[in-house]
Amino acid sequence: MTTLTQTTTVTGSTIVSAEAWLCDLPVETVRTDAVQSFVKQETILVRIRTADGTEGIGYSYTIGTGGGAVLSLLRTGLLDLLVGQDSSRPEAVWLALFSSTRATTVGAITSLAIAAVDCAVWDARSRASDTPLWRAAGGARPTIPLYDTEGGWLHLGVDELVGQALASKSRGMRGVKIKVGKARAHEDFVRLAAVREAGGPDLDIMIDANQSLTAAEAIRRAALFEPLDIFWFEEPLPADDVAGHRALARSTSIPVAVGESMYSLGQFREYLQAGAASIVQVDAARIGGITPWLKVAHLAEAFNVKVAPHFLMELHVSLTCAIPNALYLEHIPQLRAVTRNDLEIVDGHGVAPSAPGLGIDWDFDALDALRVL
Repeated sequence: MTTLTQTTTVTGSTIVSAEAWLCDLPVETVRTDAVQSFVKQETILVRIRTADGTEGIGYSYTIGTGGGAVLSLLRTGLLDLLVGQDSSRPEAVWLALFSSTRATTVGAITSLAIAAVDCAVWDARSRASDTPLWRAAGGARPTIPLYDTEGGWLHLGVDELVGQALASKSRGMRGVKIKVGKARAHEDFVRLAAVREAGGPDLDIMIDANQSLTAAEAIRRAALFEPLDIFWFEEPLPADDVAGHRALARSTSIPVAVGESMYSLGQFREYLQAGAASIVQVDAARIGGITPWLKVAHLAEAFNVKVAPHFLMELHVSLTCAIPNALYLEHIPQLRAVTRNDLEIVDGHGVAPSAPGLGIDWDFDALDALRVL
């Protein structure tokens, strides 16, 4: 643990100690898509303590590799810099960390490391003011509609997809995500058509190709899928192919959703300026924390584009409730093994936690049992 030793002006919100560690969380169900399997969640946690005794816990994640590199960056540089910073000023803290890592930005490892710190800072700041995150970050509304991803993985058969979609609908969820990217487009179509027929016209069906297609193939498949009234086409192409996404967006009536694999505000600006993103799926861990997440959300608002973030429902429920242009929250439970509370769901909506801070009640005994570094 890094602690305050240097001479500095100390106030109640001054960070006096910081530590980071890594846990491996098992996935709650088998998860597969067109390019990978989600084998474990490497969860990087940061705990800070301020001079007045307030604690803040933040986290980020990978889906199997790179967690040790993120932890190393935190321990060899960022935690020392963090001590002495003012937790009531998240913009200043974020800028100080970002500025110290110029040689490795913009990049996934740096963004994930800064994100864990930034979330801890927002947690401490909100706890100190006795304010839940959704209010501290904007307070647009207390609930957000949910769509379910857990029943749409690529390895599932048609009957399983249909059963899972109907179960999600019966729980009040307005939409389901189905993974696509089978070897032949018709295989994807059969799966989607079965869900549409069973779910009816009032079920939103999102599809996700996980960056597996070329622009030409995505355009071809979008034309095939259009009669099924698909709600959005997610990550059809590699994340750095702005031109391909723009060409797809211009060729289809299906909204194009991107953002989970973007690591800077500038990347989102490029997509939005090009008209290549109809829905923004910014991920708080991958963008570098809550501070830049809110900037992306407000940038999207300026382009009249909705936000439906990727994963991290336990954190994103508060952030989507904070902003006026949130569309959906993705339902993928992943922290139940290490928390003492679960996402509250009422009538198919996620309810923003009312507790001060992020609203995540960590089970530290469970975290210790899963700690690897």
